[in-house]
Amino acid sequence: MRDFLKNTFASILGTLIALGILGGLGIGGAIALIALLASGESEPEVENQSVLVFDLSMTITDTQPESSTAELLSDAVSDDDVPATITLRQVLESLEAAAKDDRIVGLYLEGSSSANTTGYATLNEVRNALEEFAESGKPILAYDLDWSEREYYLASAASDLAIDPLGMMELNGLAAEGMFFAGALEKYGIQVQVTRVGKYKSAVEPFLLKERSPEDEQQTQKLLGDLWGEFLQVSSQTRAIDPTQIQQLANSKGLLTPQEAKNSGLVTELADYNTTIAKLKELTGSDEDDRTFRQVHLPTYAQIADANRDETYRTSNNEIAIVYAEGSIVQGASSPNQIGSSTLSQQLRKLRLDENVKAVILRVNSPGGGVTASEIIEREVAAIAQVKPIVVSMGDYAASGGYMISTSATEILAQPNTVTGSIGIFGLLPNIQGLANNNGITWDVVKTAQYANLNTITRPKTPQEMNLIQNLVDRKYDSFLNLVAQTRELPKAKVAEIAQGRVWSGREAQKLGLVDRLGGLEDAIASAVKLAELGDDWTLQDYPKPRTWEEILIDRLFNSVRRSPRSGVVPDALTREFENVRADLQSLQGLNDPIGAYARLPFNLRFD
Repeated sequence: MRDFLKNTFASILGTLIALGILGGLGIGGAIALIALLASGESEPEVENQSVLVFDLSMTITDTQPESSTAELLSDAVSDDDVPATITLRQVLESLEAAAKDDRIVGLYLEGSSSANTTGYATLNEVRNALEEFAESGKPILAYDLDWSEREYYLASAASDLAIDPLGMMELNGLAAEGMFFAGALEKYGIQVQVTRVGKYKSAVEPFLLKERSPEDEQQTQKLLGDLWGEFLQVSSQTRAIDPTQIQQLANSKGLLTPQEAKNSGLVTELADYNTTIAKLKELTGSDEDDRTFRQVHLPTYAQIADANRDETYRTSNNEIAIVYAEGSIVQGASSPNQIGSSTLSQQLRKLRLDENVKAVILRVNSPGGGVTASEIIEREVAAIAQVKPIVVSMGDYAASGGYMISTSATEILAQPNTVTGSIGIFGLLPNIQGLANNNGITWDVVKTAQYANLNTITRPKTPQEMNLIQNLVDRKYDSFLNLVAQTRELPKAKVAEIAQGRVWSGREAQKLGLVDRLGGLEDAIASAVKLAELGDDWTLQDYPKPRTWEEILIDRLFNSVRRSPRSGVVPDALTREFENVRADLQSLQGLNDPIGAYARLPFNLRFD
């Protein structure tokens, strides 16, 4: 079908020009319109004896990011049917449907050298779905040239796990490398004053120190240990290997040769790509002279699985709303990678007032952000809990402000390797006086009251001003403690003990009473159905509602075009580090809390 689109593209364009249809749209509009027409191809079909192909290079997200006009056009005419991202629900529902689909005879986990940034909590839920697929009796085959730890975390569920004889396996543990700016700020004459509550609240440390504080090192080491322990436990269970054996390999080897991986039981065989394809052709009953095996890629199958859902399920008036809170929490409207307090609170308010919505699932994947914005959202969550069930499903991160907006839910679920907690508050107060003075710039102020220029960045804060701001932060922290104590039904003294800005894994948070139980998005859906007493009469709806290809394209035509380059090229180490700096600076741009108080994880908390 793609080839047909390419061959007929020019003739369609010529016809429209001849008819004078394109005059008002311009060239960009014309191309987009043709792409829109070209996208209306028939629903894909699955051949009998097909293998479902799961490309492990795809990043799995809660929501599908929107594409630019150029990307939409490229997708419409490209031979590549596999997108760079796929949503978690698409993966879970497709694997469930494929396990019951007589046309699907197996699952192929296709490794890739492309970088994957999917979080381990998300991977954990997919890993559970792979185990459920295996219970259907259908084989899972996996192949890669070089197995990375993130890919192996999923591939370890395979019954037939191959590594190329020319490849290698990464097995070197997890690391969290923080970036510190204090030296650079000092060099350029920029000073930063901070207010904070909680000895583990380390988000301010990169601007004050040149290395981790003992408290931050302690909490990070514990968190990494929990996440790595989960990796060892999950990845070893299907392979029937003792987790301590994998730990020994991580300590002694780090990088394993294919033969070492096989001798250790981490893979079942050494096989090149052609051998793997031959095995898949045999599984699907393909002819020897066929170029490849009968297959359907997971994103394509997701469309089919969605179209074939039970009609009663799709048309029920009893709606369960899934609201996605993904990104940093900021004041105002939402934008890509940011949760706007006004946008999300308005959405929650509408769902509370909608009588057809019987229960709400708030999917939180956020490191936190502005305190005021978090409080506004939490208030709406509490209002929903008064009239209908609201279940929080924690993703990779639901910490600090991300935890605050979760506390009032009817029930909170987290994955064992979710990063949560971090109950603490900080304020970040930079000033550029030194930088400016070194370049001949000075300021002189006239004011009518002592604190009239309290928010200036042209000088350091006075001791009186710092006390004023610290008192405000202290009050916000105390309010946070009271909120957790009331909603989680814990003594305030206990909350104060486990707060202090400390991050916890989901498993530890469950032991501490910060979450109700361990589970993923599918478990949250089941819980919402049970709490709302809906039986089998219910349907799901995502919010914000995903826009169709056509809606996105029309919006791009008549509004500004945003470009977000996609590439399968693995960035080099230097490029990745610059990307980390850019991401950290982008996070700083979200510091727009009206009182300058923040409940957020460290800006550069990453696990590699």
